[in-house]
Amino acid sequence: MAGAAPQHDYHLVNPSIWPLIGAFTALAMAVGGIMWMHDMAYGGLIFFAGLIGVLFTMFSWWVDVIREANSGDHTPVVQLHLRYGMILFIASEVMFFVGWFWAFFNGALFPAEVIGGTWPPEGIEVLDPFTYPLLNTLILLCSGTTVTWAHHSLLNGDREGFKAGLWLTIILGIVFSAIQAYEYGHAAFDFSGNIYGATFYMATGFHGFHVIIGTIFLAVCLLRAYRGDFTPKQHFGFEAAAWYWHFVDVVWLFLFVAVYVWGGAGAEIH
Repeated sequence: MAGAAPQHDYHLVNPSIWPLIGAFTALAMAVGGIMWMHDMAYGGLIFFAGLIGVLFTMFSWWVDVIREANSGDHTPVVQLHLRYGMILFIASEVMFFVGWFWAFFNGALFPAEVIGGTWPPEGIEVLDPFTYPLLNTLILLCSGTTVTWAHHSLLNGDREGFKAGLWLTIILGIVFSAIQAYEYGHAAFDFSGNIYGATFYMATGFHGFHVIIGTIFLAVCLLRAYRGDFTPKQHFGFEAAAWYWHFVDVVWLFLFVAVYVWGGAGAEIH
């Protein structure tokens, strides 16, 4: 019967225009990027138009998902499957970083003759890991505790503690990004011209990008917290953000130990 309540715990989504718009704007962004790299006319304009379209699609689509969650469509079964999806997404991100670690270790353990058979290559003045990198490590570790505090506050119904934990985590994320930008600006080696710089900036740079994304993710959760969206029993949006932030923390610990400390120790491997 039309209008009757569903007799199951699953959420059958309504028809949406966003997948179609997202596909066309992503195509425009890709084509524009290719044209821009080949110095073709209007390539940059098409790329940025597509990028704006993709960002608008993401925003609008997520607004619809939040509206569905607030209206009760995200039943316990739906939330469980959303958790499965987030776990698979983080697993794919792990493999993404495995590729950059692989590239770095390949250069460090098997330095080719073209770079003198040593790692780091001759002439590379590496960063001191026990200055700004160590400070950023402490900052991210502290941010992991503040986001956990926010989570436990939410579970116990303490909304003020929840907001305070989110505020602190976001501030720490911004400070981390600022310090990393300062570090990049004062590094003695460039991205191009040597494998050390290429693998260093790709691994740490993509991690920095993930920190920025995680900070935005948590900022959206903070906005929703002030709207009163989350409850102790239904807060998957924040839970996903917290998982993502802990993932960023763990990746940085591996980067600090492997890339900054071990990779820049000057060990010569022939």
